[in-house]
Amino acid sequence: MSRTGAVVLRCRELGKTYVQGDAKVEVLAGVSLDIVAGETVALVGASGSGKTTLLHLLAGLDDPTAGRVELGGTDPAGISQKARGDLRNRTLGFVYQFHHLLGEFTAEENVAMPLLIRRHPSADAIERARALLERVGLASRARHRPSELSGGERQRAAVARALITRPTCVLADEPTGNLDRRTAESIQQLLIELNEEFGTSLVVATHDVALAGKLGRVLRLVDGGLER
Repeated sequence: MSRTGAVVLRCRELGKTYVQGDAKVEVLAGVSLDIVAGETVALVGASGSGKTTLLHLLAGLDDPTAGRVELGGTDPAGISQKARGDLRNRTLGFVYQFHHLLGEFTAEENVAMPLLIRRHPSADAIERARALLERVGLASRARHRPSELSGGERQRAAVARALITRPTCVLADEPTGNLDRRTAESIQQLLIELNEEFGTSLVVATHDVALAGKLGRVLRLVDGGLER
């Protein structure tokens, strides 16, 4: 995919250092990247290379030690926690390795949750959630709770939840890492199809070489920085 579109997510000289007792552990240093509208990006690297940390910084779920993030032109670290949550809700979707669905709610309620959080009318939110669940092959499972769904079904619901607000970018952290190969491939294909349909940028942290090869750009984290 062409990279001539608008930049929807950017970071510059991003760094993250953790303090463990008397020791400082540098996880990321000097990471700069642009994500443009509609593109697909694989973020690869060895375990412990900082992929999850980078995604969390890009999403404003954690604050960097150095550098800055621009999400929709705003640095999440420079605004209040409430404003940060509102910014994420408007612009980002996030898919985790473990689905993070809320067990007391049905699939349709879980998918609708980002809309309900922004006080969207509940009837319309549920209707939109049902339509998206149908798109991801879960129409007949909309009123089932997570405990009644298979691993692949839970992850499909998580993908639907990430897309319900039509975000500019979806960040996915090992979204198929907890699934068998066949189910993983179906989720991978779903993510790629929905990227094309929705025009949402997609950044996937993954160990899966096959998945990385299906995406438009591959970025490799080595020793806390992006390999050039």
